[in-house]
Amino acid sequence: MLSRHANNLYWMSRQIERAENTARLLDVTYQMSLLPYRVIDSTQAWAEPWALPLVINGLASAYYEKYPGPLTSDNVLRFMVTDSTNPSSICSLTYAARENGRSMRGVMTTEMYEDLNAMWLELRSRSEAALNHGGINEFFEWVKTQSHQFRGVTFGTMLRDEAYQFIRLGTFMERADNTVRLLDVKYHTLLPSAADVGGAVDYYQWSALLRSVSALNSYRRIYRDVITPKRVAELLVLREDLPRSLHACMNEIYEILRDLCKRDSMEPERLAGELHAQLHYGRVEQVMETGLHEYLMEFLEKLHTLNDELNRHFLAPVDAAPSVRPGLQAQT
Repeated sequence: MLSRHANNLYWMSRQIERAENTARLLDVTYQMSLLPYRVIDSTQAWAEPWALPLVINGLASAYYEKYPGPLTSDNVLRFMVTDSTNPSSICSLTYAARENGRSMRGVMTTEMYEDLNAMWLELRSRSEAALNHGGINEFFEWVKTQSHQFRGVTFGTMLRDEAYQFIRLGTFMERADNTVRLLDVKYHTLLPSAADVGGAVDYYQWSALLRSVSALNSYRRIYRDVITPKRVAELLVLREDLPRSLHACMNEIYEILRDLCKRDSMEPERLAGELHAQLHYGRVEQVMETGLHEYLMEFLEKLHTLNDELNRHFLAPVDAAPSVRPGLQAQT
């Protein structure tokens, strides 16, 4: 398969997945912002809930360049939903995915492109109406539904060839990246006071994080007890039966690369296998002993290395590929 074709399909699926993840994150941020919250240290990157989408996506600097002054929910929503100068806004991501899809109409099925094109055409009116006239939660649900629908159409209509594999690969690479960022930022979010750890605010914040990855019901079914950071880490990092866990994502990535990799492109398969083994044989006690932040940052660095190898072996040159989001920085 031509690297240009593989590149377009890979990034199309990453962009659709990222648009969905952004909608999930903004939805849960809105819910968290309604909880009692008191800014303790305004110098912290995440001094208030509406800073979290910017920190997670590595966009804080870009946001403040465009919106100097106090951070507001309206500005964050506009920046993350409709701002055409932000390549990670929902509208920018959907447009980029549609353009990548349009260049691949000979590879994709007619139903896939029609679904993607319809999403873009409807998105413009829906996003402006939601920001200007209310109904933002319904808009986020619509974005998630459209992403689910596109995956369903892809699964139900596309030939199981290399093109299909690159679409799947992009989805799970993006999903793993997002899960790392969500979990790390919540783990470091400062509560109003130390007394709130384990309290109502802490509980609702962890609940909101689990809802953002559709994992709250799964947590309750598995653990049937209070929400704790250790159990959330086990669920989102090591449980391979949770669709958005790191383990589940690496299961898919490793399986795909075993099919795609030939004798002259073994490095991506080796890196994926290393990450898969780390999760498959890991224990939550080892994760917590290492330090959750340190564990996640090491994983994210390896994931970015894997993405670079995918670019080198299968896709466009790294310099020409769409940017991977900046990595999260160590927090103190």
